[in-house]
Amino acid sequence: MTYEPTTISLSDLLSNAGSEELNQKIVAALGSGPGCLGIIVIKDLPSDFPALREKLFRLAHQLATLPDEFKERFTSPETSYLFGWSHGKEIMNGKPDTQKGSFYANPLIDVPDVSDRLRKDHPEYYAGNVWPDGVEGLEDFEKTFKALGKIVFDVGIALAKACERFVSPTILNSSVTIATLISSSKCNKARLLHYYPQPPSGDGDDEDIQNDALCGTHLDHSLLTGLCSAMYLSSSKDNETEPQIVDSPNDSTGLWIYPRNSKDPVKVTIPRDCLAFQTGEALSLLTSNKLSATPHFVSGSTKSQNPVSRETFAFFLQPDVDDVIGPDRETFGQFTKRVLGRHYAEKAAEEAED
Repeated sequence: MTYEPTTISLSDLLSNAGSEELNQKIVAALGSGPGCLGIIVIKDLPSDFPALREKLFRLAHQLATLPDEFKERFTSPETSYLFGWSHGKEIMNGKPDTQKGSFYANPLIDVPDVSDRLRKDHPEYYAGNVWPDGVEGLEDFEKTFKALGKIVFDVGIALAKACERFVSPTILNSSVTIATLISSSKCNKARLLHYYPQPPSGDGDDEDIQNDALCGTHLDHSLLTGLCSAMYLSSSKDNETEPQIVDSPNDSTGLWIYPRNSKDPVKVTIPRDCLAFQTGEALSLLTSNKLSATPHFVSGSTKSQNPVSRETFAFFLQPDVDDVIGPDRETFGQFTKRVLGRHYAEKAAEEAED
């Protein structure tokens, strides 16, 4: 069953911030009550959004299908591949994840103006962007990435302002808001994703929900995560014609979320001309769980007679590492290390059980 998330228009978000009607919609979408999905959809976006989305996703496909020796030019191993191109570097279910490739960048700041200490201690946030300059066919990649990211950022700021009334006053002082944490941050990070086509098979399980098949169950640790609806591109077997936009290869492919207090995931769709925003764990901390993150994963098969890829874009709106976001003056940097420690502990426990 596919669930339709709570939807609001951008104009209502901008004009009705603080209204009881808008507050109720935010609680219904992002709150901690039973059945909440932890996601909200924003419609009626700027008129250039659909064209920018399609253009960037086609460029993502073009980037991902370049020869490996080209893509190596814009990798950043010193940042654990969290700037520039990354493929096969992440570990998923104990194995290198070769099913998807990623391009990471901060759409707002190329080289963050931070101290040498911060840049050394947190290269994954502050090392700076690596763009595919000088690559034929990707001349518009940087400006398109930045333009789409700016739209997501602006809408995210509007949503952050609407979430302000839920913040615990014991954590943030009156001069700091969710919106200022995001707008002043130098470590916001966007991820352009290309899921490689899967070859057709006759095993008959293409319609199954495949948890961890594309992106394992997790909570985002951002404040808010902006998401574009995925685009599916079908290429000819000889790769001589431009990829065509097609529907999802089957009903199981896409974003699955565990609603609050539910053990069963539900599929959530994002309309092509809309943005969605998910609650991150940092926002859960700031609001004392009045707004709360939900576990989610990407699942399903892209198996088809012609190669079909999945392109999408996520923008993690998050504070700087020294910003306080939790009780006992915990900073975002400390929180991030705690989250990573938890994930590694869970992985170690799973391996011990095996």
